[in-house]
Amino acid sequence: MKTDFYEVLNVERTATDGEIKSAYRKLAMQYHPDRNPNNPEAEEQFKACSEAYQVLSDPDKRAAYDRYGHAAFSGGAAAGGGNPFQQGDLGDIFGDLFGEMFNMGGQRRATRQQRGRDMRVEMKIGFEEAVFGVEREITLRRAEPCADCRGTGGAGGKQPETCQQCGGRGQLRSQQGFFSVARTCPVCSGTGSVIRTPCPTCKGDSRVLREHTLLVKVPAGVENETRIRYSGEGEAGRFDGPAGDLYVVLDVKPHKFFERDGDDLHCVIPISFVQAALGAELTLETLDGVETIKVPEGTQSGKEFKLRGKGVPHLNSHGKGDLIVEVRVHTPAKLSKQQKDLLRQLGETLAIENTPQARGLFSKVKEMFS
Repeated sequence: MKTDFYEVLNVERTATDGEIKSAYRKLAMQYHPDRNPNNPEAEEQFKACSEAYQVLSDPDKRAAYDRYGHAAFSGGAAAGGGNPFQQGDLGDIFGDLFGEMFNMGGQRRATRQQRGRDMRVEMKIGFEEAVFGVEREITLRRAEPCADCRGTGGAGGKQPETCQQCGGRGQLRSQQGFFSVARTCPVCSGTGSVIRTPCPTCKGDSRVLREHTLLVKVPAGVENETRIRYSGEGEAGRFDGPAGDLYVVLDVKPHKFFERDGDDLHCVIPISFVQAALGAELTLETLDGVETIKVPEGTQSGKEFKLRGKGVPHLNSHGKGDLIVEVRVHTPAKLSKQQKDLLRQLGETLAIENTPQARGLFSKVKEMFS
């Protein structure tokens, strides 16, 4: 004896169309064969809820079922006669549930339009150009719409014709037992249309390769491997499809003296023992011009001086980073006899005990991570 259709869908006999559809959605997703391979019980449940839904979702069939029950469909035939699963395409039943997941969108028509590919171009720039910004033209070869056919792919700009084999859907359907199976149309290759006479210039592709010049605007403060995106500047789409994007990837050359750390710059300046001991004024050519650094008496090697606002501009913002200058005392490798004698005399007045010194906790930690 057949189970009551309302019980199959677990709804009341007074359920609205929306409640019936919602209940069916839940059960169909739960028992669909693709989610339950090699499970006969799930397949039977799926068939039962599908049969119940096809009857209860149709006002006429539901009215007949409410009045006569299963006897309204004697011999397994639905109200209009025949097997309920052969009255319509399963794609019509499940199209809004599964969409393209099961390739059952029977009412959808294919389109030839295809989005163009994204493109990537590397551009080398100098260190200062990355800091202050630069504008530069680049030339690239990319696919662009064919002017002779105006992007249709057909000779003289003639539009493609609807494929007669599949009716413009791009798919051919066949019934295999319980399921309606779709396969790609071999005539139009799934596009839904055919070009009878291809354009001789683009050979029916709708695009041709051309050189294109683009002005690239590099903002101040960019770093190495920064990507600048130009929407719609990639390859043109086929048959009037949207164009892809262009990504300009920056390759920044290193600087001879300065190293970058975020928006800060670092450099090292050698000073003599005399300058470190007595103090001195140093001139430094920065990226913003000449700056003066005052080295106080008794400066130790490794001492850092910060020049605020002399670093890299903050990208797309106000302000700049800093320039960090480290001084290192230079020990001469070769000295004259006179210089050696003078240093010995000085050394006698600067006696120091050469014994190990205790290292502070901070120094130990610093060494661990250096």
